[in-house]
Amino acid sequence: MTGDGVIAAYSGTFDPMTYGHTDIIHRAAAMFPKLIVAVGENLPKGPVFSLDERVALARQALQDLPNVDVVPFTGLVVDFASEHGVTVLVRGVRSVSDFDYEKQMAVMNRYLSASVDTVMLAPSKEYAHLSSSLVRELARLGGNVEGVVPEPIAQALHDHYGTS
Repeated sequence: MTGDGVIAAYSGTFDPMTYGHTDIIHRAAAMFPKLIVAVGENLPKGPVFSLDERVALARQALQDLPNVDVVPFTGLVVDFASEHGVTVLVRGVRSVSDFDYEKQMAVMNRYLSASVDTVMLAPSKEYAHLSSSLVRELARLGGNVEGVVPEPIAQALHDHYGTS
């Protein structure tokens, strides 16, 4: 475990939260005494679920992790980090293109706030193919999402798209 008092944050839109996300969250929660899952508004992405819905779904999916809080946020993640005492940002990287993007973001975040470092985690191999956009498309077309998202999120996707 990392030093006492370290607060980490894993931010994203989580529209929807996938097992790839929960894999990263469970592993980060084992590394840090406190992990905040920061659910971003990100309206330009045109999320399927509202910010409040995504926060509620994430809380349901992560209720087994006592050291994890789910908090909504808007704006810059470094501002969120400063407001919540976060010194480590956790990012998931599935591919080389993810790594290139996340490296740029890590450098920019460090430029904006020298007190914030970024830790990148690769997903477990069984989740390396998952993305929220792929899951949304699968759900929209009536595909089975039970194996790629936690149960409450699968139900919410079925309800949203009118599938079963």
